[in-house]
Amino acid sequence: MIELPRRPRLRTARGGHVDRERTLAFRFDGREYRGHPGDTLASALLASGVRIVGRSFKYHRPRGIYTAGPEEPNALAGIGTGARTTPNTKMTTVELHDGLVAESQNRWPSLAIDLMCVNSAFARFLPAGFYYKTFMWPASFWEKLYEPAIRRAAGLGRASTAPDPDHYEACHAHCDVLVVGAGAAGLAAARAAGEAGARVILAEQDFLAGGGLLAEPAQEAWRRETLAALDALPNVTPMLRTTVFGYYEQNMLGALERVADHLPEPPPHQPRQRYWTIRAREVVLATGADERLIAFPGNDRPGVMLAGAARTYARRFGVLAGRRAVLFANNDEAYGTVAALAEAGAERVAVVDPRPLGPAAAAARRQGFEVLTGHEVTGGHGGRGIYSVEARAVGSAGGFQIDADLLCVSGGYGPAIQLASQSRTAMRWDDRIAAFVPGEAAGQRSAGAARGCFGIAAAARDGLAAGRAAATAAGFPPGAAFVLPDADDPDPTVTPFWEVPARGKAFVDLQHDVTTADIRLAHREGYRHIEHAKRYTTHAMATDQGKTGGLVGAAVLAEARGEPVAAVGMPTYRPYVTPITWGAVAGHHRGRAFAPIRRTMLHDWHARRGAEFMEAGLWLRPAFYPKPGESPWDAILREGGTVRRKVGVCDVSTLGKIDVQGSDAATFLDRLYTNTFSTLPVGKARYGLMLREDGMVMDDGTTSRLAPDHFFVTTTTANAGRVLEHMEFHAQTVWPELDVQFCSVTDQWASMSVAGPEARRTLAKAVEGLDLSDAGLPFMGVADATLAGRPVRIFRISFSGELAFEVATPAGYALAVWEAILAAGDEFGIEPYGVEALGLLRIEKGHVAGAELNGQTTMRDVGLGKMAKKGDFVGKVLAGRPGLTDPARPRLVGVRPVERERQIRPGAHLVEAGSDRSLGWITSVTRSVEPGGWIGLAMLSGGEARHGQRLVAAFPLLDETVEVEISSPHFVDPENARVRG
Repeated sequence: MIELPRRPRLRTARGGHVDRERTLAFRFDGREYRGHPGDTLASALLASGVRIVGRSFKYHRPRGIYTAGPEEPNALAGIGTGARTTPNTKMTTVELHDGLVAESQNRWPSLAIDLMCVNSAFARFLPAGFYYKTFMWPASFWEKLYEPAIRRAAGLGRASTAPDPDHYEACHAHCDVLVVGAGAAGLAAARAAGEAGARVILAEQDFLAGGGLLAEPAQEAWRRETLAALDALPNVTPMLRTTVFGYYEQNMLGALERVADHLPEPPPHQPRQRYWTIRAREVVLATGADERLIAFPGNDRPGVMLAGAARTYARRFGVLAGRRAVLFANNDEAYGTVAALAEAGAERVAVVDPRPLGPAAAAARRQGFEVLTGHEVTGGHGGRGIYSVEARAVGSAGGFQIDADLLCVSGGYGPAIQLASQSRTAMRWDDRIAAFVPGEAAGQRSAGAARGCFGIAAAARDGLAAGRAAATAAGFPPGAAFVLPDADDPDPTVTPFWEVPARGKAFVDLQHDVTTADIRLAHREGYRHIEHAKRYTTHAMATDQGKTGGLVGAAVLAEARGEPVAAVGMPTYRPYVTPITWGAVAGHHRGRAFAPIRRTMLHDWHARRGAEFMEAGLWLRPAFYPKPGESPWDAILREGGTVRRKVGVCDVSTLGKIDVQGSDAATFLDRLYTNTFSTLPVGKARYGLMLREDGMVMDDGTTSRLAPDHFFVTTTTANAGRVLEHMEFHAQTVWPELDVQFCSVTDQWASMSVAGPEARRTLAKAVEGLDLSDAGLPFMGVADATLAGRPVRIFRISFSGELAFEVATPAGYALAVWEAILAAGDEFGIEPYGVEALGLLRIEKGHVAGAELNGQTTMRDVGLGKMAKKGDFVGKVLAGRPGLTDPARPRLVGVRPVERERQIRPGAHLVEAGSDRSLGWITSVTRSVEPGGWIGLAMLSGGEARHGQRLVAAFPLLDETVEVEISSPHFVDPENARVRG
């Protein structure tokens, strides 16, 4: 095995926030290393002298650690083993623990020798957007060659295909003030709001609170004092290891808490991660700032690092990233890295500054550092790490080399505006810092570096003001004053310096190998808008999101357009700010828990009776009740035959039930349904049809009027939730003036359908207080009664084509009422029937259901056009579009095979003999009881005009054709005499 070269260990003897008394063992690419508590995987690898940690996306160039936080573009790894492997994890955010296993990715066969680096040799043939032009011909190669090859090359890491052994929780939290970020500004804001009495949540993505304070030893006492003060406030909840990833409407934010990622595996009964939904009255975004790169040839080499990262590694982790360092910077803030590296033991630190001599440069010279003002870096030398830096006077020819093994780069800092942008806060350009800063927004304010207030003291003062303002806005008086850090903040003014023009690849996106030349190519090819250029080049996409180079790419595009950067802007920021796991998104909703399984109150009775169950919507329903020796079809036909000849009872408790009340309830239903309910008498039910706004049928069911201002609406099982949402939407947003209230009562009522010629005589034996004759309870009548001493509501409704009643009772009485009905019908041969027989009966009768009401059919298509009233209703206008009223649209018909026992299949196309042009399709099929043989319903162009014709039902998947006869969809009792009997 070929190993990568390593430098001597670079851990300092003292300083930082690591525990040198304890040692943690971990593995990277199969090799064992040592680190300490307080380390990240990145800092531990740097301390061990590891220079190359990954390969770039397109060219597979060697890459080293570039940052010290979640903005890292290079150091991505797969963390864990087996089913617990998490790909594309930023090493700079991985908290080191004993036994941690990490694997580099996007390389083959190894990190040391990656044969895919041959792509670099063909770089001129792989510019931005090359895949849009290259894989066009021949077309037949796309599925066989191009697409499989591209898919194999796409992505970075590889997710495990094994089931995730961990579990994840979803939690909700409410607070008066949410503070995002626990740096100087965030700590001051949280303390100010907390001492004012507000309920505060302080969310920090790191495992230590402090942000930039962790790299400032002089401020450690203030950090500890502030944390102690926050711990003493019971109304303040610090949440470490918690990344706020999304800002949604009405101050709702999403956050991910990494509960056990710093452990080899979660403790028993503990989640790995929690997905938080946080609702806050006021939000303070103290998210800090991202340091940006400078584009120059070779700015991606191992050994090139952002200046702030080098300072963080030196002062927080006690790791010297290089012994001979060069700082290339255009801002005074970056000069803090010079002192940090010198204190950590660097042999030499030189500065290359493109600006004229300024205060920071002069101070560095007085301290004995070599400072080259008016100069720029044009590249570095070295393949697997730099050994020297090439520099020159700004804009001149020629140059000279500086011996170095570390090049620290700083193009200035830009506020981390991702969350503010997601909240739709307007951004404005700030010339002082050459970056976009967030404006003002109701219920939200940015603080500290997140709004361009750089420096520890300035950030803390701004955080204090933001925390007090947030608490005041939430209704709390200002709290007592407290001490803020005292620091000499450097001048935040930045001289824009985006790019060094020189030969070679100058990268603006290190993760995706996007160069300045790619941005200019996008502009030449017409992708002038920042959003178009982003998608054409892949700049600022994926886990990187342009945190280090997004503004630099925008500046290059602005130069190509001849406009200022402010006019070009930045791409739209969307969740997620940093990657989160799919496990956290899914939570418990996976496998059988993907959706809840609902069982009726009679489920145990069905199971004892030997029912075979099936899923119907979210419900588990009895499909049929087989007797010994019966096949499924034997049982289904027996149950259906019992209903046709005797009497059967079916558990229909799963039908949606919505109780609607209010003085405007009738008006509300009139507007939602195609037919009228305001004319419905009390004690009667009416079949109703509901359309979507686009004119397509949404649902059907019956609505009963129990009182002038009280209705009972039933829906199909599958659409119960959708219909309720439809009602809620219109009640709240379209007709808020209506006096109407409603709620789902599906679980509160159990329902049973008693159907068949003996249905009336069966119920007459059990029901008390109600005349079930046609005169006493006519067709579509509704009345209350008593059955087996329990209250029931009886509906004279039928969807089977037989005399039928639906019996509804409070759910707790379901078993007693069910068994009483079975006992009463015993002398008439009653049997329970399941969903399959229910479907058989409705197909024989020609009633439409989900297969016909699939979101693509209109009321005319399914033969219910006459139900449309003259007045207005939801969907009426769009239902009248020419395309939906075209007589050639498929209409509901019945189909039977000419050879009655030949099976026909749902989904089969109906074609004329010798033709392959589809005229329609079969929606539902069944073996029948009364007509005999196979029958079905279909949607057929020409509809009723084709009754009596013969067509072919073609099912290409099985290479099957069956000659069929078209008929009326009503195979049983087309005159409706039985249901009214």
